[in-house]
Amino acid sequence: MSKLKEKLLLLSADVLAVNLALLFVLWIRYEGGHWEYLHHLWRLYGGGKGAVSFSFVLRAYLGPAGVLSLYWVVLFAFYGLYRSWRARSRLDEGIAVAKVVTVGVVVLFLATLDLSHPFPSAKMAMLAYWGGLLVLVGGGRLGIRSFQRHLLIKGIGRRRAVIVGSGERGRTLLEDLRKYPALGYEVVGFVRGPGDPPEEVVGGTPVLGTIEELPEVVRRYCVEEVLLAPSPELKRKVPEIISACDGLPVTFSAVPDIYDIVSGYVRTNQIYGLPLIELLPDFMPPWERAAKRALDIVVSIVVLLGGAPLWLLIAIIIKLESKGPVFYLQERVGKDGRIFWMYKFRSMIEDAEKYTGPVWATEDDPRITKVGRVLRKLRLDEVPQFFNVLKGEMSLVGPRPERPYFVAQLMKIFPLYIKRLRVAPGITGWAQVKWGYDRSLEDVQEKLKYDLFYIENMSLRMDLKILLRTVWVALRGKGAY
Repeated sequence: MSKLKEKLLLLSADVLAVNLALLFVLWIRYEGGHWEYLHHLWRLYGGGKGAVSFSFVLRAYLGPAGVLSLYWVVLFAFYGLYRSWRARSRLDEGIAVAKVVTVGVVVLFLATLDLSHPFPSAKMAMLAYWGGLLVLVGGGRLGIRSFQRHLLIKGIGRRRAVIVGSGERGRTLLEDLRKYPALGYEVVGFVRGPGDPPEEVVGGTPVLGTIEELPEVVRRYCVEEVLLAPSPELKRKVPEIISACDGLPVTFSAVPDIYDIVSGYVRTNQIYGLPLIELLPDFMPPWERAAKRALDIVVSIVVLLGGAPLWLLIAIIIKLESKGPVFYLQERVGKDGRIFWMYKFRSMIEDAEKYTGPVWATEDDPRITKVGRVLRKLRLDEVPQFFNVLKGEMSLVGPRPERPYFVAQLMKIFPLYIKRLRVAPGITGWAQVKWGYDRSLEDVQEKLKYDLFYIENMSLRMDLKILLRTVWVALRGKGAY
């Protein structure tokens, strides 16, 4: 089942479930006779002195159905309930649904709360609504996930995978995957690592090449998942393997004993007693990513519009001091290796790298103008990057984006540098408030440690902490030149 079909099926089931839950509550209240406040409307519209009909109740109360359906779909999406399932525990998903439904019902309860009558019968109906949602939404998803599991067992919708490591660990992993087809992997072959036996076939599955040929194997056999089962000799190669497949549409999972090699990359899923480590996972839950993006947009608009007179004054001063454009555009490497143009107020002379090529700035760099030195000290040269944030190329907080020339060099020297490209770059970051400008590879290596720490601990709380520290650092002029 494709991801699009899966999402559409879940969306349809959820919309049906939330509307059935609403109908269930309406029916309970109608049968209980709790419609006294509708009698006036009933008589007003010619209903007479008879009992209020259920069809009238439906017309009066199903108006909010569309709004409620949208509310629940947005809430489910916000908490990541439409992410690809792929053989996760149905119990875990049931618990996740229960948590989101409970939060949603509490929000509705508080939004309609009348403090003078906090628990009237209408509010007590929320309890029935909550129960109906739990049963109907949870039951619908249980049915869909059971159907997906049945398809996987039948071999439909499995992900094409290769196992890196054809030794004993690789054989064991292959046997486990064959034992549990609901995991959803179709192993098309092995990739041999250093120290692995020179066999062409392992457990009836062909050896397709060596680790040096892994990118070509991925492309040739349309591989979607790379499963790492490395021998001790291969463990040191894991970062290089991940780096070699950068840009290819594959995900990585591994046996847990390489945790100490790729620390910070991992998220462990145990299904049928088979532990797997997801490498390079999503670092923030969906609701935090959505909130982070909302914060990016709001702050960028406030800064750009609220400080417009100051930005105009800075542009005039730059133009008066030295010839050249007000803004400086430079290619940078963004999330997933995408190239974009980063905007800055020009703080150097025009064509500063015309004769030197790409180089890092130095503390007494003669290319920096007088106004540029002030802008750098107060970090005001970075203000135009809020346009990059609005375009979605950057975030307020994240690892600073680097130029393609330096990224190519750094990837060879520091294999874990690829991890910086798994998240959106930022105007500021943990490395920026803890370290100065890059002047050498040693500086880059030190800042990489801070960047990896940030990525491993990404959260809204940490972003806010970094933003506050950035303001303090900017006011002190610390670490700038």
